[in-house]
Amino acid sequence: MSKSIAFDNSKVELHLHLDGAINVKTILYYSKKRGIPLPADTEEELQKIIGMDNPTSLPDFLTKFNIYMPVIAGCREAIKRIAYEIVEMKAKERVVYMEVRYSPHLLANFKVDPIPWNQAEGDLTPDEVVDLVNQGLREGEQAFNVKVRSILCCMRHQPSWSLEVLELCKKYHQNTVVAIDLAGDETIVGSSLFPGHRAAYEEAVKSGIHRTVHAGEVGSAEVVREAVDVLKTERVGHGYHTVEDEALYQRLRRENMHFEVCPWSSYLTGAWNPKTEHAVVRFKNDQANYSINTDDPLIFKSTLNTDYQIIKGDMGFTEEEFKRLNINAAKSSFLPEDEKRELLDRLYKDYNMSPQKAAGQDP
Repeated sequence: MSKSIAFDNSKVELHLHLDGAINVKTILYYSKKRGIPLPADTEEELQKIIGMDNPTSLPDFLTKFNIYMPVIAGCREAIKRIAYEIVEMKAKERVVYMEVRYSPHLLANFKVDPIPWNQAEGDLTPDEVVDLVNQGLREGEQAFNVKVRSILCCMRHQPSWSLEVLELCKKYHQNTVVAIDLAGDETIVGSSLFPGHRAAYEEAVKSGIHRTVHAGEVGSAEVVREAVDVLKTERVGHGYHTVEDEALYQRLRRENMHFEVCPWSSYLTGAWNPKTEHAVVRFKNDQANYSINTDDPLIFKSTLNTDYQIIKGDMGFTEEEFKRLNINAAKSSFLPEDEKRELLDRLYKDYNMSPQKAAGQDP
């Protein structure tokens, strides 16, 4: 793959997992500090083990977290640090606004059942995890001049956590937290409709909490329909298989649904068969509403430039399309309207575009 810069300008990233974007040095540091062994003790070897080079499956990809998450989870210092460092990482990629998502429960070791990653019970609750992440993100904002907000994830395999996730979204609303998400293994049959998830999303609607859902990544268009019609999602995480149901796809286009596209991720998780046209090409050709994102850059050994380079070099995307998709990402962000307008004005200025010209960029 070419190392040339695909789009060396301001970017917006909406689909980025905190626990999938940790610095390998940081993982090694806390392994040694906490006495938790890893399968390698050098950056190069550990990156080889954690990282992916060839397509596999979504469930296989998810096993990667088992390697290093025990080193970070349950440690206050580590959690605050990874939140700070993700802002530093994205500042280098010219990201000016980002929404970072994570499961508070997967970083906790107290008042969470089951306790994840085979940790011994400690004293770090999901609530305090959110507070620690907020602290790290805010300090990163100030240090690197990147606007950052966060999204709290429900996990498909743990519907018993979801109402607490919703309550944390309410408690920390606009204290970095702007939305709720449903993440995890989409191959779990019927998981969109588990009562715990449905109850959390129903309450999110009532409480004015923004909503996104991982759907149609490896699952069918029907999973996307459930996310939209049952969970009332406002954005779709990935959503590639939506295009297999033409009526649903056209309906979502009319409704200006935003698709959080992660090209390199979709290749490595097997969500996209490279023998076929990627859904993002359809989105581009139809002037649909979508963004480009890295998803889990630690595991995919990537930066945003990796994803931009793929769609520029292999799919013919232009600089004008990169501007359009970032403007649409800003418009589809979960910021309040006044902050959204400030973000858009920053992009228009950086892109040397007038708002009038940008109006022609609407999907």
